[in-house]
Amino acid sequence: MTVALRGLSTAVPATILVQDEASVVFAAQPGLTRLGQRLVTTSFGVSGIERRYTVVDELTNTPRDTGEPPVFYDQAAGELLSPGTKVRNDLYAEHATRLYLEAGAAAIAATPGIEASDVTHVVTVSCTGFYAPGPDFVIARDLGLRPGVERYHLGFMGCYASIPALRLAKQLCEADPDAVVLVVSVELCTLHLRTSNDPDTIVATSLFADGAGAGIVTSGPLEPGERAFDLDRFATRVTPDGETDMAWKIGDHGFEMVLSNAIPQIIGAHITGALEPLFDGDAALAEALETDASGQAIEHWAIHPGGRSILDKIEARLVLSETQLEPARETLRDFGNMSSATVLFVLRNILDRADAHDGDRVAAMAFGPGLTVESALLTVRG
Repeated sequence: MTVALRGLSTAVPATILVQDEASVVFAAQPGLTRLGQRLVTTSFGVSGIERRYTVVDELTNTPRDTGEPPVFYDQAAGELLSPGTKVRNDLYAEHATRLYLEAGAAAIAATPGIEASDVTHVVTVSCTGFYAPGPDFVIARDLGLRPGVERYHLGFMGCYASIPALRLAKQLCEADPDAVVLVVSVELCTLHLRTSNDPDTIVATSLFADGAGAGIVTSGPLEPGERAFDLDRFATRVTPDGETDMAWKIGDHGFEMVLSNAIPQIIGAHITGALEPLFDGDAALAEALETDASGQAIEHWAIHPGGRSILDKIEARLVLSETQLEPARETLRDFGNMSSATVLFVLRNILDRADAHDGDRVAAMAFGPGLTVESALLTVRG
């Protein structure tokens, strides 16, 4: 049975966060030491990001006169504020709901022959906020899905979570050939940005952004002219070290990200081992991995752009070409790191490229707490 990812769609908030402008704001905070100021300037400058999107419209330099007191950024004083976790999570519930509905509706509309009433399962993904009834409930209610639609939420898994969501969707379709699974990931990482002298916090602040990705997973045949991905195989690998180098914790003033500078080195050391279970059973791919020829065996690489240094390390370790990393680098440049939604943006970039042909293989990888590597092997169709 062939199961495909169809109608792949993305959405972002309206407010653009220009990286150079954000760097000036974060570097000018009164509580920063000289070292902290240098770290902010360096981290923002070498991030590979030009712009990001945020639901926090206060973070731009556009004058605001709403009559309401500032919550995140006092423009008059030029000072970043520190709202509590409840305030941040309330904003998550408000803004995430809108993006869940926008991305979910776009995925259904982009899938020929599929209506909202055809959806049998909903899988939602996020690690940047919580509320109940959750986004799965809101999608089922507001998009007009059938009353008995099955709903699942993958929460607080981190940047790799969209790949397990797609794997779950594939398993549901294999168990029921009539299943139509809507997968939606929404992450509002900028709700947890803060000023700090801590190097991990500064790096996270320079990278994270807001965005949503969604798609329909089904075993039904593609329509003429439709572009999609066959979901061929999935694999999971936890590295023997790195458990404390990437993590989320809930603090009094938002979610606190641990993102150490050892992550690129850890990923580089274990990337081939993480690919072994994905390529297992395909002699040609296994041989290519052993001989550093993966770049020739797999045409496209949907690597989660956790940061510029991570992409640099993977490109060198797997001997990939600059062209093969363009989808990931372009996503990082134009959108930043949107946690679990980001790999869906990279896949959308690949599907839109003129050099992505029917039958081309795609290796997707995302990294998260653990340090966990989730991977998928896909095939371009259409």
